[in-house]
Amino acid sequence: MQGLGLVDHSPNNPQQSTHLSTASNLVLIDNYDSFTWNIYQYLVLEGATVTVFRNDAISLAELIDIQPTQLVVSPGPGHPDTDAGISCEVIRHFAGKIPILGVCMGEQCIFSVFGGKVEVTGEILHGKTSPLRHDSHGIYKGLAQDIPVTRYHSLAGTHRSLPDSLEVSSWIPNVPGDSKGIIMGVRHKRFVVEGVQFHPESILTEEGRMMLKNFLKMEGGTWNENYSLRRSLECKSANHGVNGVHDDNRNGSRQATSDQPKASILETIFEHRKRSVSAQKLVLSQRPDDLQASYALGISPPQISFVDRLRQSPYNLSLMAEIKRASPSKGVISLDTCAPQQARKYALAGASVISVLTEPEWFKGSIDDLRVVRQSLEGMPNRPAVLRKEFIYDEYQILEARLAGADTVLLIVKMLDETTLRRLYLYSQSLGMEPLVEVNTLDEMDIATCLGAQVVGVNNRNLTSFEVDLDTTSRLMHKVPKGTIVCALSGISGPKDVTPYSRNGVGAVLVGEALMRATNTADFVHELLGGSTTNGKPLAEEGLMVKICGTRSPEAAKVAIEAGADFIGVILVEGRARCVSRDTALAIAQVCKTTPKPDARKAVRTTGKDNATSGYFEHTSDNMRLQNRALLVGVFRNQPLSHVLEQQRILGLDMIQLHGSEPIEWASLLPVPVIRRFDFKEPGLGRRGYHALPLLDSALGGTGQTLDVSVVRSTLEADEGLRVILAGGLTPKNIEKILEQLRDFRHMIVAVDVSSGVEEEGLQSLDKIRAFTREYYQILYIIGPSVCIFQHSIWRLESLPIIPLAILAVLLGYWGNPSSARHD
Repeated sequence: MQGLGLVDHSPNNPQQSTHLSTASNLVLIDNYDSFTWNIYQYLVLEGATVTVFRNDAISLAELIDIQPTQLVVSPGPGHPDTDAGISCEVIRHFAGKIPILGVCMGEQCIFSVFGGKVEVTGEILHGKTSPLRHDSHGIYKGLAQDIPVTRYHSLAGTHRSLPDSLEVSSWIPNVPGDSKGIIMGVRHKRFVVEGVQFHPESILTEEGRMMLKNFLKMEGGTWNENYSLRRSLECKSANHGVNGVHDDNRNGSRQATSDQPKASILETIFEHRKRSVSAQKLVLSQRPDDLQASYALGISPPQISFVDRLRQSPYNLSLMAEIKRASPSKGVISLDTCAPQQARKYALAGASVISVLTEPEWFKGSIDDLRVVRQSLEGMPNRPAVLRKEFIYDEYQILEARLAGADTVLLIVKMLDETTLRRLYLYSQSLGMEPLVEVNTLDEMDIATCLGAQVVGVNNRNLTSFEVDLDTTSRLMHKVPKGTIVCALSGISGPKDVTPYSRNGVGAVLVGEALMRATNTADFVHELLGGSTTNGKPLAEEGLMVKICGTRSPEAAKVAIEAGADFIGVILVEGRARCVSRDTALAIAQVCKTTPKPDARKAVRTTGKDNATSGYFEHTSDNMRLQNRALLVGVFRNQPLSHVLEQQRILGLDMIQLHGSEPIEWASLLPVPVIRRFDFKEPGLGRRGYHALPLLDSALGGTGQTLDVSVVRSTLEADEGLRVILAGGLTPKNIEKILEQLRDFRHMIVAVDVSSGVEEEGLQSLDKIRAFTREYYQILYIIGPSVCIFQHSIWRLESLPIIPLAILAVLLGYWGNPSSARHD
């Protein structure tokens, strides 16, 4: 055992504690200070497994590979900004991921990393004790006030430069009753990061080991995670107490029986799940008959073929991307992860399957995670299949998965007898789901192949010993029948792990922890599997589409289309000033159907990977761009659905715009794509699978009231997958300025909608229509494989010159980087 033979000679805590599972891989950064040994000794005596590295003897990448459970940064001579080696860098990286404690210079590093300033205190202390005041939280939990602590420093963080993200956790009063004093401890308000200016490891510091003990019990990267984990542990302890079972045998509540074999983690989880599922079956609305009745109503979300989707990938290997908050082997990974948000990242990065762990105790998942993950993919073309990753032993769990939106489920050969395995396999197929059958040994592979499994997952982790052997998958490949898809599961963290599988005929890899910890999901997947992550988007920014609304004559429609308008809107709301008659609407419809777009505005299809996934609104807006004539849009407001359907049929509307308070679900009942107007904070704006595009307007439409750009920005910031049409007081004079203010969100604005901005004295002006459309639409020049966009805020159509090849080459480089564009 680490620490064997260590002796604490202080008068406070002479006994050595038992091993702490929460501190099984603690890293201590040594800033070349003799006190580092004392800290190491105290940490080990409190049950931690500690590895020490000098601050210049290890890189951040190497530390990341070590996967520490906690990080402690030691004292040291000098200033944190110049003499702490890697200390600040590792604090910056691991903050929010694992608990961090900084001592003396380590505390100053924390202060500096989060934006504070470390300054001379005006007094030099070396081995002096002072009475400490503290907030009784964090490392100070359970400690008395005014305990003596030992100080060795001349520098400290100051109140005037205390970062907003930190709070003072302890201090030395300047005068009795002073609640400010000299800062002796800081704590991050969100992350599990604590720093102390004094030395808890000094023999003269009272309760120093208790402070370190409190730190070693901390888990997770945030205080919310830490609270959740501690509460879960307390609940488990309480439950064990009720049943008369305790981990601590000193009270004689349970006698240790060394002759009984210890259950594996798989067996432990399996038994726990059986108890939990049995209890769940007794809950009203969750009984087996309740689930079956719901399924019989046909309300399960639509499903796709798991097998077929695995065969579609933008990469050489298909990716099964896993949502996993924690695991028995790694502990907490990321408790704060938003499952549906993570699912969308995985989908857009090219995942063929999204695996959702739904076991609540060890993996911190739930069936609700699976349900919202499936909802988050609604309407997404070529969406990934959804896998329920669970310890399944009963048909009930499979039916529950299908009702929540799963396309497939996991069946683990190791935990099921062959009769049960076959029964569950066939039941899953009866619900339209081909299961993923998991194996780990040759014998288990034989069982899976005899079963006829179309997809076999080889777990590189032995679920009894929990050891990982990445060669397990390759060793079992010779047993796989032709046509069976093999997936490598567990332990995959980088490209070097994937390369052998590509050569051995493996069809897919499942990646969980590494993806959950990745800073940029798309970049990590690209590096892991190679290939493109552009989803077939053009090399340059796509053109802004223009909608001329409130059109009242065939002449105005023809002028708008010939000038390059993409949409012609007609108001079909009786009583509105711009409402047109049926005959006029029919005449406008005929113009839309017979007037081609200018050659420069005709659709250009970009090539890309057919197997890639795009966002719902990206898909709908791309389809609109692929039209070679202007689309006729009928605008309705709070009219009966039957009336809307009738007008669409009579007029041959290409699109319908709902401009009132119509239910969002109407979009699925109408035969053409729907534009729906939304207030900026109206619920449902970003709902996928219904309206093709939301329209953001400043008022009810046609009022000339200019939209609030700051509100538009906040709306777009809240949902990066959103694509919108902008309306509200747009004119040829202000549109460029508005778009410039929204430059960072330009890719999210699909079109602009103008009505009053092309009118004079309440009537449409043909000249203003021409000016608005020609001013701002964009022309695509195709030069070989390159796409170059020229914005007519610089060149007008009428005066566009013939460009020599030399100049054109310069322009290609200029316009290939839209962010460098200037508007002089």
